[in-house]
Amino acid sequence: QACAAPCHCPPQALQCPAGTSHVWDACGCCKVCARQLGELCSLQKPCDHHKGLYCDFSKIHRGSGICLAHEGATCDLLGKIYHNGESFQPTCKLQCICMDGAIGCIPLCSNDLRLPSPECPNPRRVKFHNKCCEEWICDEGSEENRFEMAMAVFREDPAHKPELNNLQENCLVQTTEWSACSKSCGMGISARVTNDNPQCRLEKETRLCMVRPCDFPMEKTKKGKKCVRTPKPRQSLRFEFSGCTSTRSYRPKFCGSCTDGRCCTPYVTSTMEVEFRCPEGDFFQRKMMLIKMCSCHYDCPRDNDIFLATYHRRMIGDHI
Repeated sequence: QACAAPCHCPPQALQCPAGTSHVWDACGCCKVCARQLGELCSLQKPCDHHKGLYCDFSKIHRGSGICLAHEGATCDLLGKIYHNGESFQPTCKLQCICMDGAIGCIPLCSNDLRLPSPECPNPRRVKFHNKCCEEWICDEGSEENRFEMAMAVFREDPAHKPELNNLQENCLVQTTEWSACSKSCGMGISARVTNDNPQCRLEKETRLCMVRPCDFPMEKTKKGKKCVRTPKPRQSLRFEFSGCTSTRSYRPKFCGSCTDGRCCTPYVTSTMEVEFRCPEGDFFQRKMMLIKMCSCHYDCPRDNDIFLATYHRRMIGDHI
């Protein structure tokens, strides 16, 4: 199909299924929902290259092809085998994909938390029999309970009574510690819950993290010694995330290793903003962990288990 100029893209926002990338069409004109494994594709409907898929035109005629995956290792989940590049739902709450032997998943249900408020003094999540995800409902409660719940969220200054339209000024900030990095090597995700926002609402906040590169030389420390953060590398490096690369280079510190089978993981961290540039020309910013101190412990994550691990060790805080 010939490319028309100027571009004419649909006015409505692009709505793609969970886990589906937004990619440029062949003209570089409009963003479209990437085709997945086994789906029909064309130049105007490209395959999801972030998942290693390509459009094979040898099997179907008239300008259409079918999305296939490059050769890679299969995935085994609870005895069921999935091919490289294949998307699947092990439960109604997860959308997963097999990526060369590793399984990555994103949640289909919201994990948001809701604080008590004067309008909703007793929020609670309820599971409905005909729905997969739990939903928030409000129990009215008495006037006395409503006042007590409101006091738990808002603080009252005797000199200046709080204004109802200024939630952030009167918000009692609550923030959890950052969770452990989801991967023991390479790029992973760390999360926390905070209500430090204009709506004073508890929300899940994520940041990228890298404990060490996967090709990092693991040198054992002397017995009795604590693991320490490694010196900054002599050569700077660029971070990669979802096929995109950081616009500037960094010299981060990583965690080393421990004796007696213990794990060496971040203990004190800070957070920085990193800008990424994608091959399609898009730019975006993501928060990323910066390691300041590491520690040894026996609570080790399971290898190559990014999303389904039972690893819950948390870092002590985010020092800025």
